[in-house]
Amino acid sequence: MRLPERIDAFVRLGEILKAGLNEAGLKTFFPDSPGEALFRTAELLDLAKEASAVNPWFTPYAIYHALRDTCRILERDQLVDWTGRYDEKALDRPAVKNIGTILAGNIPLAGFHDFLSILISGHRFTGKPSGKDDRLLPYLADTLVSIRPAFSSRICFVEEKPGPVDAIIATGSNNTSRYFAYYFGKYPHIFRKNRNGVAVLSGNETGEEMSYLADDIFLYFGLGCRSVAKLYVPEGFDFKGFFPAMEKYTSVRDHHKYANNYLYHRSVFLMNRVTHLDNEFLLVCRDTRF
Repeated sequence: MRLPERIDAFVRLGEILKAGLNEAGLKTFFPDSPGEALFRTAELLDLAKEASAVNPWFTPYAIYHALRDTCRILERDQLVDWTGRYDEKALDRPAVKNIGTILAGNIPLAGFHDFLSILISGHRFTGKPSGKDDRLLPYLADTLVSIRPAFSSRICFVEEKPGPVDAIIATGSNNTSRYFAYYFGKYPHIFRKNRNGVAVLSGNETGEEMSYLADDIFLYFGLGCRSVAKLYVPEGFDFKGFFPAMEKYTSVRDHHKYANNYLYHRSVFLMNRVTHLDNEFLLVCRDTRF
């Protein structure tokens, strides 16, 4: 396959996914919604329910958002602009490398960009999915193969660590990165560790900006490496404008795993007499350690 053929296949994948999403159904955040309003096809709805059963953090709403973002990545203009920054001859060289990947499972389709990058550059993807997310990417891979059968020899999912490989991309925690280095350090590699997102506020943010901040805090229940977990604010910052913007995500407290985490940390704060702010689903406390 030449690069234009690979681009065509991924564009078609995005079109198929987009056709199965119901943009009009996205009105309010319901973390425990069964998802009927979000998906147009029974196939995607069943996939979302299956993934949610395996990992309760993967609500249909979260899966919908991940698929919608994937569709945006797969727009033709995006792919052509991205690949156009590289030498096309290099992307069509005959020497195919086998790239092993160990995928994260903190948010739905966390490993999709690695999957896309490896295949669009003409290499072979050998991936070990996280046990927390072992349904979504294989589904997309099967759909891609149905569009362009030549991809069948370029995609392989494994249950154990991938090998033999020519290079490795592994995503995990600070702890697992040591194991990655031990097993795969001899190969060309990318090892990803813990990352945290922060927001810097001036106190002059608009309501729209605060609404976007709420998305950055709560989407995927804050489990993404880019989810905002810390705020840098000026002395005397007035949180009266902060908490109302968070109210759009009030229903996170109806999600049992989120509620359990919230109640646990609130109890810890109360028992240890930690000064904090609480709006009944979000805890904010002063922390100067980072």
